[in-house]
Amino acid sequence: MVREHLQENIYYFNEGNHYSAYQFLGSKYSCEQGVEGFRFSVWAPNAYAVYLQGDFNCWTNQVMERLEGGVWSLFVNEACEGHCYKYGIDHGNGHIEYKMDPFGFRFEIAPKDATIVHEMDEYEWRDQTWLRSRAKKNLYEMPIQIYEVHATSWKQHMDGVPYSFDELANELIPYVKEMGYTHIEFMPIMDHPLDASWGYQITGYYAICSRYGDFNGFKRFVDRAHQAGIGVLMDWVPGHFCRNSYALSYFDGTPTFEYQDPNRANNVGWGTLNFDLGKNQVQSFLISNAMFWLKEFHLDGLRVDAVSNMLYLDFDQGPWTPNEDGTNENRQGVAFLRKLNTTIKRQLPDVLMIAEESTSREGITHSIEEGGLGFDYKWNMGWMNDTLKFFEMDPLYRPASLRLITFVFVYQFKERYILPYSHDEVVHGKNSMLGKIGGDRYNQFATLRTIHGYMMAQPGKKLHFMGNEIGQFLEWRFYSGLEWCDLNNEFNKEYQHYMKTVNHIGQTYKALHQLDHSPEGFEGLDADNLEEGVLTFLRKGKAPRDFLIIACNFVPVERQQTRIGVPFKGQYEVLLNSEMAEFGGSWQENLPVMKTEDIPFNGQPYSIECVIPALSVLYIKPKRIYGAK
Repeated sequence: MVREHLQENIYYFNEGNHYSAYQFLGSKYSCEQGVEGFRFSVWAPNAYAVYLQGDFNCWTNQVMERLEGGVWSLFVNEACEGHCYKYGIDHGNGHIEYKMDPFGFRFEIAPKDATIVHEMDEYEWRDQTWLRSRAKKNLYEMPIQIYEVHATSWKQHMDGVPYSFDELANELIPYVKEMGYTHIEFMPIMDHPLDASWGYQITGYYAICSRYGDFNGFKRFVDRAHQAGIGVLMDWVPGHFCRNSYALSYFDGTPTFEYQDPNRANNVGWGTLNFDLGKNQVQSFLISNAMFWLKEFHLDGLRVDAVSNMLYLDFDQGPWTPNEDGTNENRQGVAFLRKLNTTIKRQLPDVLMIAEESTSREGITHSIEEGGLGFDYKWNMGWMNDTLKFFEMDPLYRPASLRLITFVFVYQFKERYILPYSHDEVVHGKNSMLGKIGGDRYNQFATLRTIHGYMMAQPGKKLHFMGNEIGQFLEWRFYSGLEWCDLNNEFNKEYQHYMKTVNHIGQTYKALHQLDHSPEGFEGLDADNLEEGVLTFLRKGKAPRDFLIIACNFVPVERQQTRIGVPFKGQYEVLLNSEMAEFGGSWQENLPVMKTEDIPFNGQPYSIECVIPALSVLYIKPKRIYGAK
C-alpha cells in the first residue's frame, strides 16, 4: 500500500498537479509491516544513484530505491525525530554530492547544512472567528494597512539576541493593533543561510529559518494575531533560489529546479538561479509550497517577490535568450503565475495574492478570464518612486514638479494597488524616510507628516516598513533592532502619535478605503496649482455623506484664504491637521468650523475658505450638510 500510494503521488507530482507534495516527499513518519520509522523520498530524476546518510546510520551511505517517476525512496526504522541527514547524489562519474532535502521541515543553523527529521505537530487553532469573518469580507473594500516586518530586527534583547515568535506576539501584535495597522507582513522567514539576503535567497522552502524559531512558535504568533484582529501576510520567493551547492542548485547533477538554458537559469543581478517555471515538477513544488504556508499556518496571503523577473526574459542584468519570434516575454512564467493564482483562489478564495511587480505591464490584477494574471493587488512602484523623488527635492522646486504627485491620477484605477514605502527604500545608502528630507528637524518631520497624510488619502491600500512610523533616522540594519531610543528625541514621539492617528482615521472613515479601486471614490478638485504647490481632492465612500476633502500643501509657506469647492451646502470641520502641536507642529488651536458660500468652485456647487498651514495635510469632513442622504 505504501508503494501504491507513493506511485500515485509521484504521478500527479510529475504532471504538475500535486498541490500538497510536502505530504509525501521529504522525511515522513511511517509504520510499515508493523515497524515504525521514517520514509525518506526525494525527487532526483537524472541521478545515477541516491544515498541516504545520517545520525541513524552513523553517516554511512544507504542506497535508496528508485521508483518510477524519478523519485528515490527508503524506509529507515532507526530514524527518529531530531536526527540529521543528507542525500548523496551520485553523478555516475565517481562524484557524490551531498544535498539537503528540498522538502525538509527543519534544518541545522548555518553554516551547518544538514536537514533534520521533523514531523509537524498537531496544533489546536483558536482563530475560527477570524477565518469565518475573513471569508465574509469584501477585502477590496476593507482597509488594508500593512506593517512590514523583518522578524529578527524589529526588536532585540540587550545582548543582540532577536525576539522569539512568542516574544514578538507579546509585543509586536499589541503594538500593531494600537498603531492602527490591519496586517503584519513578514519578510521571508523560510530557511536561508545568509542574514544579509534578508530571506530572499532561500534554501529550505518548507522550513522556518532555525535562527528565527520553529513551526509551533510561528503558528502561535499567527493564531494570536488573528485573535487580536490582525492579519498576517508573508513574502514568498517563487522566481529564484539560493545557488549554494548543498541546496536546490543542480540538484541531481543536471538542471533540475532551474532552467536548462544557462541564460535563463542564471540570475546575475541577485547571484541566484531562476526556477524553471515551465517544468511540471517545479510547478508542483512551488504551488505546494504556497499551499503549505497558507493552509498549515493560516496565513492571510502571500506577497510574491520579483514578479517582473518571472515575466520577462531580459529583466536581469546578464545575457538573455529571446523567444523564437524575438520577443522577451517569459511565457512559461506567465502561465505559471496564472496557474498559481487559479489554484490558490479555487481552494482559498479569501486569501490575498500580492505582486511585487515593477514594470508598466497591464493586467497584473485583472482576472485570468480577461487575460490578466489574477493577482488581488500589485505594489505601485511607480507611485513610490515619483513621490520620493518629489519629497526629496528642495521645497522651492516642488510646485513646478507637482506632476510627480498627480501623474498617478492617470492610471490609479487600471490595477488594484498597494502603495508601498517598503524596506527597499531605506537601505543601501538610500537613507531612512527621515534622512531623505532636507532642512532642519522641524521641517523634516513636517514633511514626513505631509507624506503620510497624503499617502493615506491617495486611493490604494497602504504599506509601511517598520521604523517608518517612529521617524527613525538611521537606515534599516538587518543585524540590529530598530532605534526605539529615537522616541526620546524631539518630534519622534509626536510623529508616532500622528501616524497612529492617521492609521485609525484610515480604518474608521469609509471614504479612505471603501472605493479605493473605483473612479467613483476619487474626484480631483485642483491638481494643477503649479505655482503654490497645493493639491486638493475628494475621497468618497459609497454613501453620499461618506466623503472627505483633502488639502495638501507641499511647501513651507502658509496659504491664507484658500478657496476649496465642496459638493454640499452646510458646515465643515477639520478632522486632521498635520500641523497641530500634538503631532509636533506649531498650531495650538485648530481651524474653526467652516460654512459654505454659494460660490461654485473646482467644479463644485459650493465652496469654503480656509487656511492651509505650511507643509501640511488637512482632512476636512462634513459636520452638518444638506442634500446628502
